[in-house]
Amino acid sequence: MLKIMLVIACIGHIICGITDCMLAYTPDGRFDMSKDTKDPERMKKLFAKMPLKQIEFSMLIGVFALFMAGFGYMELSRWAEKFSQTAGTVMYISGLFFIIPIAAHHVLCGAVEWFYVKLGRTEKALETVLIFFRRTSAAAVAYVGLLVFCVTLFVLMISGKTNLPRWNCIFNTLPFFILLAPTKLPAKGNIANALMFLCLAFAV
Repeated sequence: MLKIMLVIACIGHIICGITDCMLAYTPDGRFDMSKDTKDPERMKKLFAKMPLKQIEFSMLIGVFALFMAGFGYMELSRWAEKFSQTAGTVMYISGLFFIIPIAAHHVLCGAVEWFYVKLGRTEKALETVLIFFRRTSAAAVAYVGLLVFCVTLFVLMISGKTNLPRWNCIFNTLPFFILLAPTKLPAKGNIANALMFLCLAFAV
């Protein structure tokens, strides 16, 4: 059952990565939140042909994909509990703390784009959605949950308390993300998470 849940989580993160790309790539190029929102004219051109359906599908499918990923976090926490009650509990709580807010964050990111396009891509529309984004950005605290989950799993495995070789501790989002960070690949976080679940599915 554990292997199946880990594979489902891997697929969930792959799908979620695709939905992230649906938000990041418009018909006229890649959208960079930190740079493009500072240039209203660039934003207007970038989203000129952006279909609302693409944004809507991204939000809906993304939430379903994160629900799939949730199975992996919960099953890994149950597996960890066999070797350390404390580690298992921390992973269970931090896993929930990641999955629930990150699903909300994904929808909120899509909502920003949806309302910007729906409101006519004006400077006023941009100002409005950016205020909305800043006021709802607290949902991004979900990444703290992911960090705690991954660090706890890494420490548990490298300490030798599990039934896996210590070197399997590299099957973790953190080292995978460090390797991916310098690249230009989109959805790096989802790729790193998918790799963790895929590798652990073969290891356990």
